[in-house]
Amino acid sequence: MAGLELQGVILAVIIGTLAAIVYSLRILVLLERRIGRIDLNIERLAREILKEEMMIEGEEKRIESFIKKRR
Repeated sequence: MAGLELQGVILAVIIGTLAAIVYSLRILVLLERRIGRIDLNIERLAREILKEEMMIEGEEKRIESFIKKRR
């Protein structure tokens, strides 16, 4: 009967290991999704900053041309 008990323990260890691997993969997928959303938000912010920078550069050019005309 000792052989059956040992087989049960080995089977329990294998099943526990597989369950841990599946759970780890689930966590990795969730983290990947979260990082993807963070990446999209960073891209959106970068586009907004670029748009503001273009506006500022346009205003600077207008001010510089206005100053040159006054001289």
